[in-house]
Parts: sequence; C-alpha cells; structure tokens
Amino acid sequence: MLTQRFLESNHPLVKSLFHHSDRELVTLFQHHPEQGKYFTAIFCRYYPIVYTLIGHSARSPVQADYLFALTWRHMFYEMRGLELHNDGVGESNSFQSWIINMTALCINQVVVPPVESINYHLKDASPPLWCYLEQSLDRLPPAIRLILIMAQTFHWSETRIAAYLQAEGDRVSPAQVRATLKQGYQMLESSLPLDIAQIYLGSEEAQGTSERKEELVLSDSV
Repeated sequence: MLTQRFLESNHPLVKSLFHHSDRELVTLFQHHPEQGKYFTAIFCRYYPIVYTLIGHSARSPVQADYLFALTWRHMFYEMRGLELHNDGVGESNSFQSWIINMTALCINQVVVPPVESINYHLKDASPPLWCYLEQSLDRLPPAIRLILIMAQTFHWSETRIAAYLQAEGDRVSPAQVRATLKQGYQMLESSLPLDIAQIYLGSEEAQGTSERKEELVLSDSV
C-alpha cells in the first residue's frame, strides 16, 4: 500500500509542468539536462505506481525505500536515451508501460543489501535530489570526492581521514580536512541545477539545509 508522500509535488516549479504530456516532459528532460524540474515532474507523476509495485515485492520497508530510490536512479540514466512514439500509438509503446517494465526489471535483478547495511533514508532525500547530488558528486575533483566519501560513507572523523591521507603520502591536517569538507559541500551545491536547489533546498542561501541533505545522500553514494 502506498504510504509515502513527496512534498515536491506541491512546489510551484513542478506544478507548472503538470499539463505537459509524458512525451513532452521526457523530451524537455533530454534537451535541458541543466534543469532538474522535468525529471522531478515525471517522478511526481509516476512515483505512486513505482512505490506500490515495489512495496508489494520487498521484504521490509527499509529495503523497499532503497529499491525505490535505486529504481528511479536507473530510470534517470536510461531516460536520457529513451525514444518515445507519439501519444496514443499503443499501450505497449506508452511511457507508463516503460516505467512499469523498468520497475519490474529492477525488482527482479537488483540485489538489495540487508537492512543493517542500508544508510539511505527516503524521507530525508527524495530520489530526484539523490540523482542530481550523485551527478554533482561525480563532477568533483577526485581528492575532494574521496574525503567526502570517507566522511559520509564510512563515517570517519577528520582526524582519521587526515591520518589515512598522511599514510598515503599527503601532508594533511584535521583542520585542512574540515576545510575541504566545507568546500566540497559548497561545490556540490553550486553544481546542482538551480531549480533542484530551489525545489529541495528552499533557496540558494539555505546552506545549512543543503549540507545536511548532502550528508544524508552521500552516505550511500559509493
């Protein structure tokens, strides 16, 4: 049964797109990768179907939420090259059928880890935000990305990170690690699509909120 609700459905940027057809939204998503509102609108239109299908197949709510996020991440990348026929051609060619087929594929093929190994929390990071933060993470310089992952995925302290880097030949202090983490969060936010920052972080000035979101999402971005 569907129990999850997503507040981005009520955001003005998202609501303004509800009149578009599936084909139009997919085309806009493909042609404007610098904007995240089109994928978010697609997510808001179809998350009830995906969440319900996964909820009936997962063994626990935590695993269901994680598989739900992984499924949308898979569709986020697959949708970039998706070719849709004109609306009304037939059910087998419809976008809704594609969504259902992709969901079934993930249900049958994705190996979901045990509950105790899952750090992702759906209520803290909606799948569209997770997808765009992960995309931003991939664009970071390798050294900054490594420090962010050590801090958030492995929960290492600044002292432990500095000790590890020193053992690898880098003369880095805990204070420098702290500064790098702050820089990394700022770079993540600055590389997010502006509309995604507006929808999920409230405003460009919501640095405290954005850092918290990024920390939560990075816990599973390996």
